Amino acid sequence: MKMNHVGLMVGDMDKAVDFYTKALGLRIVMNNTKVQEERESAIGRMCIAVFGEGFEGFNIAHLVTTDGIGVELFEMKNREDRHNVDFNRLGIFHFCLQTDDFEGAMARVEEYGGKVRMDVMRYHPEDDSKPAKMVYLEDPFGNLFEFYSHTYEETYATDYE
Repeated sequence: MKMNHVGLMVGDMDKAVDFYTKALGLRIVMNNTKVQEERESAIGRMCIAVFGEGFEGFNIAHLVTTDGIGVELFEMKNREDRHNVDFNRLGIFHFCLQTDDFEGAMARVEEYGGKVRMDVMRYHPEDDSKPAKMVYLEDPFGNLFEFYSHTYEETYATDYE
């Protein structure tokens, strides 16, 4: 299988689109669009099946990374603010983007309302032949993500040189 997309809940769609395009360099495929609760269309019925009766509606936007992975943003009408990471919640914990420009990308994340949660670290600091780096960050709505300097396979493979 291939990764297709990830869906994220956000608190302000315009701010989220701004953050993900300007701070992280994603491209807009479908900008901020309103979806209303209804049963007449296939999309309406699918949304009721996923979100349940009474969700009323939401805003949605579709973005894409440079390697074609989709990032689907949802801003629900009925929601509670989420400012703290709930580590008791099961499900998606974070997503990861690969970059060669840690410092520039981290600065843009902070410029557009996100947070850098730690110092950049090397996965194998004892081995100079394995230079893979990583850092955890947070978008303006509390969604965690990482930056990697190398591919997933390069970072974790035991025979990576």
